[in-house]
Amino acid sequence: MLRLGETSFNHVLDIIATMPNPDAEFPKGTMNRNVRDILAHLHYWHLLFLNWYEIGMGGQKPIMPEEGYSWKDTPELNKKIWLDAQCLSLPEVMISIEKSYAKIRNIIGSHTNEELFEKRRYKWTGSTSLGSYLISATSSHYDWAIKLIKKTQRI
Repeated sequence: MLRLGETSFNHVLDIIATMPNPDAEFPKGTMNRNVRDILAHLHYWHLLFLNWYEIGMGGQKPIMPEEGYSWKDTPELNKKIWLDAQCLSLPEVMISIEKSYAKIRNIIGSHTNEELFEKRRYKWTGSTSLGSYLISATSSHYDWAIKLIKKTQRI
């Protein structure tokens, strides 16, 4: 899991590094209008997971995905994330996502595969596994980012 997350995360950064102008706006049709928006989205979901993990491992049930939002409200939450990111610069977001990813990487590395993938091992993860939440917050989300960036580069 650690290797998959690192590979996918680094792939996102590598694609961005090869872009002639990573600050450029994407063509219309996506809420995330540029690389900054995508990275801010990934960073925010890192922070959500880190909050769930801290609360959950402390013996409490975290509110998911966030206070005031249900899983059905994810599109509205993503819009809030986008709005919040509009005041940030790409360099600020790059620093933030590197830090939040390092924290998640440390969490992954601190658990055995059994701890990561055994369903119902932790009360706060409900019927799923800790690894499922981590995959959603990392490699699955990074795959989304890669596809979106590549799609906008072809247009």
